[in-house]
Amino acid sequence: MNIEHKTWKDPVLIAAVAPLAIVMLVFFLVPLAMTVVLTFQTTQYYRLVWSWDLKVWTEVFSKPHYWTIIGRTIVMAVICVGLCLLIAFPTAYALATRLKAYNTQIQIMIVFAFLTDAVLKTFGWILVLDRNGVANWMLGAVGFAPDSLDILFTPVGAMVGMVYNLVVYPMFTLYLSLVRIDRDLLLAAYDSGASRLRTFFEVTLPLSRPGLYSGGVLVFVLSLGAFLEPKVLGGGTSPLASELIRQSFETRVNWPLGAALTIVLISVGALTLALAGLLAMKRSPALRRPSA
Repeated sequence: MNIEHKTWKDPVLIAAVAPLAIVMLVFFLVPLAMTVVLTFQTTQYYRLVWSWDLKVWTEVFSKPHYWTIIGRTIVMAVICVGLCLLIAFPTAYALATRLKAYNTQIQIMIVFAFLTDAVLKTFGWILVLDRNGVANWMLGAVGFAPDSLDILFTPVGAMVGMVYNLVVYPMFTLYLSLVRIDRDLLLAAYDSGASRLRTFFEVTLPLSRPGLYSGGVLVFVLSLGAFLEPKVLGGGTSPLASELIRQSFETRVNWPLGAALTIVLISVGALTLALAGLLAMKRSPALRRPSA
């Protein structure tokens, strides 16, 4: 099998990449560069002063308060990833193996889950988690004490909203990975004497790793920027990095500080993507460069 190697001198390749490159340059790289430049400025009397010094970065790295909030954000993101994968994997597995007859309907439902407004879904949880809400009413109906569920305006309530809004991402990626697994591989494992459990861990789970990794990375990166759920369902009791950035820009009117915190958060997300990419290349020999 001959592999065709293309170079950037190919006009067809340039024409295919140029539109995306222009969009990335105008709407991502230029604003990112402006944000980096903003971190080297200062403010005086709530006005931006072009000073070109490291005062803001010194403040960021010298005050543990900022890193406590960033650390809390990372921990919440990791917990959210774990919970989303625990919920998404069995759900996607059931959709891909037990409900194949409804493949089109399932894909439509997943698309609608992406299109549903996160604001409506988040505020809807207030009606469920409130002390007089649906959850406590259902618990009271089966014999629990009134107000037995009191997690609204707590970090647990924020986590419920984050998982609910983000679980659809790993569910979608895992579903795509699971439906592409060749059924003959499973039958071959059964014919070799493997049990269903062993077949799952030695065939199904390894082949679903791309969906597992991509879904986990998506949830982690999106969780880093979670703003609505901690504010609405968490009540601001344990603010995350997004709330700290908002306060820096709006309340304190300290744009350089907000820009520096934004760069820190973007760096954490970019490092996660880089590590995930290296792990994927290590796990998938097909992604490595062919040896000469």
